[in-house]
Amino acid sequence: MKTTFALEHQDGLARAGTVTTARGTFTTPCFMPVGTRGAIKHLSSLDMEQLGAQVILGNTYHLMLRPGADVVEALGGLGPMADWHGHTLTDSGGYQVFSLEPKITDEGAIFKSVYDGSTHNLTPEGAVDTQIKIGADIQMVLDVCSALPSPDPVIREALDRTVLWADRARKHFLAHPTASERQSQFGIVQGGLDLAMRAESADRTVELGFDGYAVGGLSVGEHRNEWHEPLQAATDRLPADQPRYFMGLGDPAGIVDAVARGIDMFDCVLPTRLARHGTLLTSAGRTNLTRAEYATSDEPIDPSLPNSPVARWSKGYLRHLLQVKEPTAARLLTLHNLHWLLTFVDDMRTAIAEGRFEAFAAEVHEIWS
Repeated sequence: MKTTFALEHQDGLARAGTVTTARGTFTTPCFMPVGTRGAIKHLSSLDMEQLGAQVILGNTYHLMLRPGADVVEALGGLGPMADWHGHTLTDSGGYQVFSLEPKITDEGAIFKSVYDGSTHNLTPEGAVDTQIKIGADIQMVLDVCSALPSPDPVIREALDRTVLWADRARKHFLAHPTASERQSQFGIVQGGLDLAMRAESADRTVELGFDGYAVGGLSVGEHRNEWHEPLQAATDRLPADQPRYFMGLGDPAGIVDAVARGIDMFDCVLPTRLARHGTLLTSAGRTNLTRAEYATSDEPIDPSLPNSPVARWSKGYLRHLLQVKEPTAARLLTLHNLHWLLTFVDDMRTAIAEGRFEAFAAEVHEIWS
């Protein structure tokens, strides 16, 4: 199903609107917590409901290995399996193409299982079929993401192969009329930091007629300022009436920079990973609770966020839980970080609606840059 974007407010290129899918709607800007194996680590679907999350990600690579796509399908799909009633989105396994360095050919990518070492060949068509079984509302095409910096020939090969795979994935997806009515399929723009290749990739991907579009291969090691122009080169060519998704971005300064260039959706493991290591997102920036200065602090995590689900506990108490490796610590800090970031994007949406996005972004940069 073509996923539509209805613009409600705009301030510069920053957009606030509503995305409509076969399932229903969600508002933007939207941060999507990452539930790699069917759950955000330490949290449940009930937690996510109470936090007000709208979309949760699942990881195709991990779910097809454990418990297996057939098992997820037998349990009703990713949402019903986790008793999650909001939207779901699955990546394609493309990030594993980037991070696990498998053998890649025009046919597909050969992966090693991180669980038992078994070999799996993931093709663009196979990624579609697997995600149909997983049943997410939005599925991503299989792509090739190059590390940055990389030589131009490497970026060119990744771009051309991503378009080749996208064409095959789109045709295969549309050959499943039932699935294509209840799911949406997003194409992915590549091209590294080269402006011309970013523009070319966007044009060639849009020509394939996807239900929405993502920008991949950025924020993968380069400085944030380096991806501003390549991102703009891509978003300038993406349809205004469909959602735009920046893959793998979760730091506040990066998010406002991407929203300033027309992006609507984000995902990242950053807030949950930081929480597990004792670092909190707050209105004053990052706070590392493992530092000794917080041992006797009776202050709440973030006095400016009294609605945090963790506001009742002091920094000193939470630091104690971290020090003794009490699992409750990771759960509480994860709850706080996701609450903070979901509130952050809601505040950004309000700033766009009220025509003060530039001032909002400046405040964010003052703290987070």
